[in-house]
Amino acid sequence: MKIIFLDRGGVINKSPGNKLYVTSLGSFRFLPRAKKAISLLSREGFKIFVVSNQAGVSNGACNQETLDNITTKMLNDIQQDGGRIDKVYYCTHRKDIDCSCHKPKPGMLEQAAKEFKFNLKKAYFIGDTIIDVLTARAAGCKSILILTGKEKLVNQKNWEAKPDFVFNDLFEAAKFLIR
Repeated sequence: MKIIFLDRGGVINKSPGNKLYVTSLGSFRFLPRAKKAISLLSREGFKIFVVSNQAGVSNGACNQETLDNITTKMLNDIQQDGGRIDKVYYCTHRKDIDCSCHKPKPGMLEQAAKEFKFNLKKAYFIGDTIIDVLTARAAGCKSILILTGKEKLVNQKNWEAKPDFVFNDLFEAAKFLIR
């Protein structure tokens, strides 16, 4: 089984910026080539899971219904472009709540592995932050950092963890994975 975990903000959609949240359907914008990448991975038989911290719900920036509507629209748009997301996992807790699902803790990835019966060591986690790299490491996955969000190559000497692979965007990562 070929497994991909994707962070949402900065990987699938344009990140609104540090400490900001996508709080409406209108503020959700796909990154260039993201839907194309997901379609490519889907056609190649990858199981694809979205794992994302969405503390905006517990912080009051966005309610659960709005998050659900954004997710439904995202999934429908991906499907219309020939892609498929097998399941979406969100941690809606604030960082200061000591839950097992808030990245960089691996709870969401472990839940998917248990639910869909696969080995995390065979999975890839694609994210746009070093927190995503740390999450991959905590879960035993290979990490792919893409440069469409917060991290920049010029800062790599300050990174707390080194990713296994680095690409400019999700489409480049997808092309690498299907080789």
